[in-house]
Amino acid sequence: MTKIRIAIQKSGRLNEDSIAILKDCGISIDNGKDQLKASSRNFPMEVFYLRNGDIPQYLRDGVVDIAIIGENVLLEKGGDITFSERLGFSKCKVSLAVPKSVKYNSVQDFEGKRIATSYPNTVKNYLDSKGVTADLHIINGSVEIAPNIGLADAICDIVSSGSTLFKNNLKEVEVMLTSEAVLAVSPKITEERKEILAQLEFRIQSVLRARQSKYVLLNAPNEKLDSIISLLPGMRSPTVLPLADEGWSSVHTVINKDKFWEVIQELKKAGAEGILVCPIEKMVL
Repeated sequence: MTKIRIAIQKSGRLNEDSIAILKDCGISIDNGKDQLKASSRNFPMEVFYLRNGDIPQYLRDGVVDIAIIGENVLLEKGGDITFSERLGFSKCKVSLAVPKSVKYNSVQDFEGKRIATSYPNTVKNYLDSKGVTADLHIINGSVEIAPNIGLADAICDIVSSGSTLFKNNLKEVEVMLTSEAVLAVSPKITEERKEILAQLEFRIQSVLRARQSKYVLLNAPNEKLDSIISLLPGMRSPTVLPLADEGWSSVHTVINKDKFWEVIQELKKAGAEGILVCPIEKMVL
């Protein structure tokens, strides 16, 4: 039986989030400790556990068909490889940072400066677009120490919370790109495996919609029903059911989690009572 071959990061946060989304898609992976390859028992899939930086080449060569990878790594090492889905986790920025003591005016300040980075292609493309030429020092590992030991004037690195920069007396001055995990696709994927990919994408989209939404049930007096319904951004229209108490209805709907608290406050003001909020496991449109 044909199986789709997916690469995920061997270890770390991206590994955990990748396994989690596959699990939420109903895909069980039979993997033991330190295995480099595993199979699913209930979906035509093989999982390859690889070093993050090696994944773009495996995609390019067609050794794997798809991969869950950070967009930042894909842009740095696999600019010729496309992705089909943004996955909403492992979000970060790729930024330029300088010592806190340095006065910063604009990206032109990097002209002729030494920049330590693990992302030379990303930095060069960004600086070229700004008409700036700098001396890049490629470092695989912790680049934050480079300005402190006189190796560089600035760094380019991934920024999540900013705590690492703060600890190393650095400040973020230019955000070159924002990144998140994506589902990358090999240019050599076969038509047969594209059909399996379509099934996987359908499941992923259902999971991602559910993660972005909350199921809300509330009670509303009938005389305020129209104004309450007008506040609800449901999938099509909310479900309204009569309650045993005359003059009251139960309203069921779905609310985007990013707008959740503001909508709830407005519903309370409009007269909604007994508001119950539930997580959604899957949302299939």
